[in-house]
Amino acid sequence: MKPTIRRVSAIAGAVTCAVLGVTTPAQSQQYPSKVVRVIVPFAPGGGSDITARSFSQKLSEYLGQQYIVDNRGGAGGLIGMEMTSKAPPDGYTIMMMSASFAATSALRKPAFDPINSIVPVAEFGYTPFVLTVHPSLPSKTTKELIALSRTIKGGLSYAGTGTGGATHLATELFSSMAKIKMVPIQYKSTGAAMSDLLSGQVPVIIGSLLPVTPHLATGRLRALAVTTTKRWHTLPNVPTIADTVPGYEVVLWFGTMAPRGTPQPIIDQLNAAINKALKDPAIVKNLEGDGMTPSGGTPQAFGERIRKDYDRWVRVVKEADIKVE
Repeated sequence: MKPTIRRVSAIAGAVTCAVLGVTTPAQSQQYPSKVVRVIVPFAPGGGSDITARSFSQKLSEYLGQQYIVDNRGGAGGLIGMEMTSKAPPDGYTIMMMSASFAATSALRKPAFDPINSIVPVAEFGYTPFVLTVHPSLPSKTTKELIALSRTIKGGLSYAGTGTGGATHLATELFSSMAKIKMVPIQYKSTGAAMSDLLSGQVPVIIGSLLPVTPHLATGRLRALAVTTTKRWHTLPNVPTIADTVPGYEVVLWFGTMAPRGTPQPIIDQLNAAINKALKDPAIVKNLEGDGMTPSGGTPQAFGERIRKDYDRWVRVVKEADIKVE
């Protein structure tokens, strides 16, 4: 009878632990039980890096272990993405990424499948790109810019921040939908592109909100439109591209992802912690200070945004015949 009693006791104990959320020695340790690596597929100092450090600090605070940022830049984010896809799916390697994820995946067609080997956890927030011109350009509206471009032999030049990057693909989508010709001048960074835009060496950019905003008030740059479907709260007097080119929409999102196979309870725990952080006044203030709207939500909703982006960029890359340099 003793073996039977022991078996019954063990089963009863396991059921009790499951109900109470307690782990037994045979079960995995409660997550997280050690330091978590947070891969950022870009160099330090950029928007993804700054946002990642802010949220990593909150995850450390809420979950009781250190979340340490590991910058792995290169190849438009591909290096960090591949490291994430090949990491053990145990919750101890996660990635904080921007909308470049879908753009890079669509263009570069890596040996691994980022869309199906990396899963969404939670979106932090999103912001528009801004159709911006140097004031030497006579165009005051999107409609006038389109008309001007049709008078320029060979097409109107614009600043890009790398072949296949979100800025590049956002502009190619605009030119395709507006039925105009635009010629990319590629730069290694947003900073380099902004320098030539401010000097008038290149007249147009569909660029991130944060780096262009300081130059709008001074008149060194002129905003023609934002890329969201509604006007943006920090630029209430600036219309949308969709007002002139119906259906156009591009947003720059930021969020957390993990290797496929990461246990759902860990995904849910991280998602809950990020949604909690998005209610923290300091986090909200920082995001809104960068012109971003906090979003949060479920992994499923975030995944739908990523898939929509990816499908659109695959189409743009094919139609524009964009090749990796």
